[in-house]
Amino acid sequence: MTTWMPMAPAPDRVPAGASAGGDGVVVGAGPVTVDAYIDFQCPYCKRFEEVAGPTLDRLVADQLINLGYHPMSFLDRLSTNHYSSRAASSSGCAADGGRFREYARALFAVQPPEGGPGLTDEELIERGRSVGLTDPGFARCVLGGAYLGWAAYVTFAAGRRGVGATPTVMVDGVPVPADPRAVAAAVATVLEEA
Repeated sequence: MTTWMPMAPAPDRVPAGASAGGDGVVVGAGPVTVDAYIDFQCPYCKRFEEVAGPTLDRLVADQLINLGYHPMSFLDRLSTNHYSSRAASSSGCAADGGRFREYARALFAVQPPEGGPGLTDEELIERGRSVGLTDPGFARCVLGGAYLGWAAYVTFAAGRRGVGATPTVMVDGVPVPADPRAVAAAVATVLEEA
């Protein structure tokens, strides 16, 4: 797990499907809120997505949870081209195209190592094409860095909530281990108590 220092003003623009506070993208509409704080350059986040992704998909499909993804940008210092910020921004562009979840998976599938360059903007656009984001507006959004301010704000807002590492997972505001069984058990407990 990696730690970071937050600082950013509220963004001028948030992506489609943004949470009420504007600090994430929500998938699903179930009664229990699951928040996942991730960084596209974080290897532990990639592992979390690989291991927990099917469970999260099932919980969303069964309409048990609303899943808020909070793509953070605190690992910028571990890339030579501000990859975390640019990847988070491009995920906002993917949300506008209705493909946030697919795009996030596509980014994790080709995750660059910490300490080197991340994907170029052209490679981010190509990842979008691979999941059906072929509208020219997606490419313009990525190239224009439309959600860079949002990415900084997501990171800042996460810090205000006490998030100091990725991945961090919360079920109805309570931190739980970033493990599919722990998440599913916490969701079941909330549903039983409702």
